Amino acid sequence: MDYYLSLEDLLDQDLSAYEYFQTLPPEVRNVLELDGSSVTSFSLLQSQAARLKEAL
Repeated sequence: MDYYLSLEDLLDQDLSAYEYFQTLPPEVRNVLELDGSSVTSFSLLQSQAARLKEAL
């Protein structure tokens, strides 16, 4: 599994993560962007997005 420095780094370097991120609802993307330093892999992005979708 590849790890990155931040969500921005992940999205810049992993096309699958970028495409997945673009399919998320805007409110989920906004919350993830606010705390982007904790999203350092595609699997973390998926799990945090799923948690946020349930909460919102």
